Amino acid sequence: MRVIIASGAGGGTAKGRIGKYFHLKEFGESLKKHGVEYLLVKESDYISGFPSKNPKDWFSKKKIHNLIQEFNPDIVFVDRQSHFALETIKIGIPLFVYLRGNYWMEVEWAKKTIYKDPLMRLVVNLRKKIANKVFSKCQGIFMTADYLDCVIKKHIPNAKTFHFLEGLDVSRWYPSPGMHLEHPCVGMLQDANWWGKTKEILVLDKVLERMPNVHFYWAGDGQYKKGILEKLTKHKNFHYLGSLEYPDTVRKYLTEIDVYALPTGMDTTPLSCREAMSMEKPVVASKVGGIPEMVYDGKTGFLVGEGDHNAWIEKLTKLLSDQELRREFGKNGRKLIIDKFNWDKLAESFIKITSAYVKDENS
Repeated sequence: MRVIIASGAGGGTAKGRIGKYFHLKEFGESLKKHGVEYLLVKESDYISGFPSKNPKDWFSKKKIHNLIQEFNPDIVFVDRQSHFALETIKIGIPLFVYLRGNYWMEVEWAKKTIYKDPLMRLVVNLRKKIANKVFSKCQGIFMTADYLDCVIKKHIPNAKTFHFLEGLDVSRWYPSPGMHLEHPCVGMLQDANWWGKTKEILVLDKVLERMPNVHFYWAGDGQYKKGILEKLTKHKNFHYLGSLEYPDTVRKYLTEIDVYALPTGMDTTPLSCREAMSMEKPVVASKVGGIPEMVYDGKTGFLVGEGDHNAWIEKLTKLLSDQELRREFGKNGRKLIIDKFNWDKLAESFIKITSAYVKDENS
């Protein structure tokens, strides 16, 4: 089998872009172990189309057609629903889409916050139209969390969906000293690009006030960071680190923190949370989206309801005051990542599903 893996590798901060591309390469290498030949590309290198920023590329399809002709893939696997995916469908190559989150909710939040201008709202609607066409005509959608199945079927009733947790090579996540933080400390590693996700960080306002001896560190970037920083930097125990180099500095950061926190209003199975678990860090996270499918309450960490600052204080206090519990949750978390988010197992499942769509050369 020959597979083209096309990454959007766009949006978000450098960590977000590099991280997604980095882990798709890990997936490709796992496919290779099973005899699959793969080619990982950035889709924007081959096609863009309206409404992209460069009008010269709107009608250019030569690069993607040359790519398909030269590599001759049996299937194409994309992590974004755009012109690359749409053109693949038109060419007639079986297409599978990798859906990391609730695309439709993100679109609605974008309209409410980022794209209030009528022209930009038109752009969002055009992109949504392309995405829905891709979702409707592709051979299947691989989703990172089970809760997305109902979400997808609500918008694309006839869609074929497959459970597909994004894996992680835990051998890349090991103790790496070098960063010095004040303890006890809680670490966050998340971008502020979607207000639907980001707004929940503000729950820490009261948490910081009532836990003055605990240091909270936030690493990340994004267009909504200003609103968060304006609210939280008034607390002396809040520290903003900006973007961290991926993966080396991220590894040093996760080595140093005592507890990993993920206050979010909209998420699936966040990569940074899996990385923290791989580093044997206990997790306290919002009980939203697909997070309960990854953070097992009372086993690898604690889950708290949206806006419940009292629960945040209770769970963080419990973990920070109990080193043995932190160690237990940390070890459970790493084991869960190894057992459940295993690229080799996911590669086997992917091959089994997609093989049915590969043409037999002898037929």
